[in-house]
Amino acid sequence: MLKLPETLRENVRLLGELLGETIHAHEGEELFSKVEGIRKLGKAINKAENGDSAPLVAMLSSLDDQSILPIVRAFNQFLNLANIADQEYFSSAEAEAEDKLQALIIELAAAQGKDALTELINKLRIELVLTAHPTEVTRRTLIRKYDQIVDTLADRQNPSLLVFEQDKLRGRLHRLVEEIWATDEIRTTRPTAVDEAKWGFAVIENSLWQAVPDFIRHLDRLTQRHLGAHLPVDIRPIKFYSWMGGDRDGNPNVTHKITREVLLLGRWMAAELYSRDVYSLGGDLSMSEASDELRARYPDSTTPYRDAMYDLRQRIQSTLEWAEARLQGRSVEVPADLITSREDLLAPLMLCFRSLNDVGLPHIANGPLVDTIRRVHCFGINLVPLDVRQDGDRHVQAIDELVQYLEIGDYRAWSEEERQAFLLEALTSKRPLMPASWPMSDETAEVLATCRVVAQEPREILSHYVISMAQQPSDVLAVALLLKESGMTWNMPVVPLFETLDDLDRAPIVMERLWNLEWYQQYSAQQQTVMIGYSDSAKDAGKLAATWAQYKAQEKLVALADKFAVSLVLFHGRGGTVGRGGGPVEKAMASQPPGSVKGRIRVTEQGEMIRYKFGLPRVAFSSLSSYVTATLRATVSPNAAPKQEWRDLIERMGKASLEAYRAVVRGHKDFVPYFRNLTPEQELSLLALGSRPAKRKSTGGVESLRAIPWVFAWTQVRLNLPAWLGTRQAFEYALQNDPQLLEDMISNWAFFSSFLDLLEMVIGKADGPICTYYEQQLVPVEYRGLGEELRGDLKALETLINTMKKQDVLLADEPMLRQSLEVRKPYVDPLNYLQAELLKRYRSSETISPDLERALKVTMAGIAAGMRNTG
Repeated sequence: MLKLPETLRENVRLLGELLGETIHAHEGEELFSKVEGIRKLGKAINKAENGDSAPLVAMLSSLDDQSILPIVRAFNQFLNLANIADQEYFSSAEAEAEDKLQALIIELAAAQGKDALTELINKLRIELVLTAHPTEVTRRTLIRKYDQIVDTLADRQNPSLLVFEQDKLRGRLHRLVEEIWATDEIRTTRPTAVDEAKWGFAVIENSLWQAVPDFIRHLDRLTQRHLGAHLPVDIRPIKFYSWMGGDRDGNPNVTHKITREVLLLGRWMAAELYSRDVYSLGGDLSMSEASDELRARYPDSTTPYRDAMYDLRQRIQSTLEWAEARLQGRSVEVPADLITSREDLLAPLMLCFRSLNDVGLPHIANGPLVDTIRRVHCFGINLVPLDVRQDGDRHVQAIDELVQYLEIGDYRAWSEEERQAFLLEALTSKRPLMPASWPMSDETAEVLATCRVVAQEPREILSHYVISMAQQPSDVLAVALLLKESGMTWNMPVVPLFETLDDLDRAPIVMERLWNLEWYQQYSAQQQTVMIGYSDSAKDAGKLAATWAQYKAQEKLVALADKFAVSLVLFHGRGGTVGRGGGPVEKAMASQPPGSVKGRIRVTEQGEMIRYKFGLPRVAFSSLSSYVTATLRATVSPNAAPKQEWRDLIERMGKASLEAYRAVVRGHKDFVPYFRNLTPEQELSLLALGSRPAKRKSTGGVESLRAIPWVFAWTQVRLNLPAWLGTRQAFEYALQNDPQLLEDMISNWAFFSSFLDLLEMVIGKADGPICTYYEQQLVPVEYRGLGEELRGDLKALETLINTMKKQDVLLADEPMLRQSLEVRKPYVDPLNYLQAELLKRYRSSETISPDLERALKVTMAGIAAGMRNTG
């Protein structure tokens, strides 16, 4: 068996040792001994061929109430510390990502030609949209301490450290571990939408602010070295956007006031960061020799660059003070020198850049000054332009109320053709449709207030208007009309989001009808973003059927866009987990339909995955490199379109999977009570995870539950059902009907092999015996038959995957992952057993002590840490 790398193993051992010392010092010998006893039993079970969990369960059952909370906290923190060691190791191994990018550039330069590749790199547009889905379990205060541990572990790798320096760093680690132990890991209050936005801004400030210019500088060196060309100073291959404070779909806590506040907060934060940069540049740019252009601006100055930076900083300071006053609710005049566009920032920076090059100081020109210029191009004047997202039915409701008030008719009752005719007439009319004042519902008032906020703000700080559950062309036209009637002066891109299986199947028809409209052709200027929903389609149809539907929809949309000469960007609404479309970037991009990337892609980065991918500068650098590498590869050498026989077989497999999935989730009479009893779905509300409710509607069953808590709940009990249910039947169908063709698909179709690899990872994280224990503790006997069926499905699926991949054990070709899961298992399993016991107590008693309720919440956080994701 492959061992974990020595550095990683040593860091895990060291952090575990420090945690043990801390527990011993703070909780005493007796509790420390209990923790050690539980840990050793967990390891013994893991090492045995058929480990008996009875001794561990017996020991856990014998714990007194006072011991449960500190023991749960101990195992939770060990898992967090193991994740930190992982993060440090892989952040130190970012050379692998650098090597992949360099090797690809060399390869593509030989195949495509240096000029063609240079042009492609200059045109790259990778848009990463930060979203605040409630999956980040860890408190921000602890995240900061974890980041400090990563930095300290990295410092310890310096081979030239003296003994006292090593001791000093170990002492710092011990202090941080003690700080973590003395800090409550569970939030007591739910974060607001503004808090979530601040968290997103903090990721930019602490990591991306440095990582983005560092990466572009590295890319520039690679292109210079292998393509003989410098990258332009205004290049921005990767740009960040946000839904934090703009995503109101099913979240009543995101109002027009919140959106306005978040936009303002972004401008304030950007001004703060640029102020620091420009102050530093003023100190660096002390030279006096300048171009005639700069001299003309400062004719009598001996330090014209400093003067230029001083003037720019004054403008930034005015903007900072104005934004701060507005955030505090004070009424202030808009300063004459307010920064309202990136050009306000770029003009003096570029003036200095040109001057330094003109007078023969290119190394100074291409130093920190270029880094700041590239930050302006990437982050603009509010760090992340905001998307607005709203449920499509809210717009229908607003138009319907308006039409009924004007006594024009009943909009909801109209056919699609009638709706389009009305909307197009209103859109082309010079007369306003909407009265200054008219009676409307609170929901419609909020929709219109949001549109007015969007219309009043600078164009640069906004991005797209996304329509959830888009179903018809009129859904897009309705948004355009509401924006027009609210005073919009520019054509904000409207993005339909196709989420359910039916919506995905209908997406090409909807877009063809939309692109056939002459008015819309002019409005969109032949530019279109279409969003593909991964979470809700998988929840609706099961992973296999949804994944194939997503692929087909993208294929058809790409072909249609080519037919209409539309520049199409596919916006992938991926979640953190496999069940919600997550997975490694390289696999995701390689499995896209040919022609769907073309140097441009838009992807959501959700919840805790933002921290895992971008929380530290070195990790962010590696993630940016992976995105550029994968996008270049998918653009220049996409995988070929699938053979017709592959398509025919996976179509039939998808139908078998869909039928099996829905037969359980929708058709089995015991499914809902089994789900509700087995999982902590209802207890998840105890965790103050995010500003958004777990349900889109306050009523309804599983169908109204959001995809995130749906996945989270199944992950907690280690069944991971959303990612695999229905796939056994699909694979059995293929193996029975055409095993050779299935083998061909596995070997030669990246889309399918990627699906299989991700499925294998999910099954590798599942644990049938743990799920059985939950069932025995929590599920009434009359519902347990379904559990036996599901676990039988899971076991059969594991066998099928090993058969299809011709291996003896799961994850045979992923030994690092397999070893990592084995290291975590002795620490996750006790949390599962204790969680099941705590859930039983919580549900059977009218009261539970505050410490035990907190312990229950800590088990949720700990299991999430052990599985490395939540929703």
